[in-house]
Amino acid sequence: MALEIKVPSPGESISEVTISQFLVKEGDYVTLDQPIIEVESEKATLEINAEQPGLLLKFHVSEGETVNVGDVVASIDTKAEAPAATEKVPVKATSQESVAAPSKQVEKIVEKAPEKQAINASVPVSPLAESLIQTYGLNPANIKGSGLNGRITKLDVLTAAANSNGSKSGGSLYSKGSGTREEKREKMTNLRKTIAKRLVMAKNETAMLTTFNEVNMKPIMDLRNKFKDKFKEKHEINLGFMSFFTRACVLALQKWKAVNAFIDGEEIVYNEFCDISIAVSGPRGLVVPVIRNAETMGLADIEKEVKRLAIKARDNKLSIDEMTGGTFTITNGGVFGSMLSTPIINPPQSAILGMHNIVERAWVENGKIEVRPVMYVALSYDHRIIDGRESVGFLFMVKTLLENPEMLLNGSDTSLLLLDL
Repeated sequence: MALEIKVPSPGESISEVTISQFLVKEGDYVTLDQPIIEVESEKATLEINAEQPGLLLKFHVSEGETVNVGDVVASIDTKAEAPAATEKVPVKATSQESVAAPSKQVEKIVEKAPEKQAINASVPVSPLAESLIQTYGLNPANIKGSGLNGRITKLDVLTAAANSNGSKSGGSLYSKGSGTREEKREKMTNLRKTIAKRLVMAKNETAMLTTFNEVNMKPIMDLRNKFKDKFKEKHEINLGFMSFFTRACVLALQKWKAVNAFIDGEEIVYNEFCDISIAVSGPRGLVVPVIRNAETMGLADIEKEVKRLAIKARDNKLSIDEMTGGTFTITNGGVFGSMLSTPIINPPQSAILGMHNIVERAWVENGKIEVRPVMYVALSYDHRIIDGRESVGFLFMVKTLLENPEMLLNGSDTSLLLLDL
C-alpha cells in the first residue's frame, strides 16, 4: 500500500500553504527524510520530507497550487527496492573528439569568468561604483574616473552604462525596447499577502510618528578600518556596521523601556530582554529574522548571528521560530541607496529604526566646517505608548553611542571607569 505524504502544520494559525516547487520527479527513488517538495506559508518557506524510503509514485498537486494543511500531496511505494548502485568506470579517450570535449567546456567557463572576477586593484573604485560595474557587466578599464586620483565614482559608471546602451541601440538612449503596452499578472504569494496585511494593519492601528537624526560615522569607520583585519583573524567574521547599531540600540532600549514594550489590550508589556529583528530582503519578499537576547552578545557574536540569519534568508531556510517574537526592529535601506525614509512598525512591536546610506556632507565641528561621512537615521514609533521624550531620547542616545564607540561597552564613557567616577 502506498504511503501518503501530507502537508504538516508549519505553525500556529497557519491553515494553508502554496506549492513552490518539486525537488524530485515522479518515478524517483527517495530516501528517508529526503526533501521532496518545497512549500511556502504566509511566514516562511519549508520543505516536506519523505517519511519513509521508497519510489515516488505521484504528486497529487501542482506547482503554484494552494493547499490546506493535512492535504495529501504525494504517494510513495515503500515496498519498492532501491536501485542498484552503478559503479562509474573511467573511460579513456579514444579519439581527438573525446579529448577535445572537456576543453570546450573549459572555454565556456572561461568566457563567463570575467563577470565574476574582482576588479583590478590598480584601478581606484568606490564600493558603490564597483557594485554597479558588476551589475552592468562593464570593464573598469574602459571607464574614465572623475574622482580623486582617477577614482571611478557612481556617476562615472552610470554614464558609461548609458553610453554603452546607446551604442548598442544605434546611438540613441531612448530606442531600447519594443514599445509594447503588455501587462503581466502574477498571483501574490502567501508571504507577500501577509506582508501587505501586516503593513496596512500597522498604518491603520497604530499612531505612528517618525523622528530623525544624523550620525557622524567617522569614529566607527576609523575604528573599523583600524581593527577589521585583527577582528576577522580572531573571530573569523567581517566587522560590519550592523553590530554597532544593534549594540547601540540594545543599550538605548535598556534605558528607554517604552521603546522595547508593546500594547496588549489595555496593558503595556515591558520586555526585560532585547530580541532584535533585522529586516532582510529575501528572494520572495521582506523577512525579519530575530537575534535573541542581543543584550548578552558582543560585536562578534552579533555579526555571526546576522550572517547566519542572512544566509538562511537568502536560501529560504528560515524557520517560523527564527522570525517571530522580536521586541524591536532595525532595517537598513542604505544598502539600496536610500537617503531617508519613514520605516513602518513591525507589529506588535512599538518602534523600528531605519538606517540609510552614508554620504560625505558638510559637518560643523569645533566651529569649522569639515567633510564627514554622515548617515541619516529614522525612528518610527507608536505614539500611543512612546512619547516624544522617549523617542527623541532613544534616538539621540543611539547617535551619541555611535559617535563615541568607546561607550558601546556599557553605555558610558570608559574614561569614567578609569577615574572611578
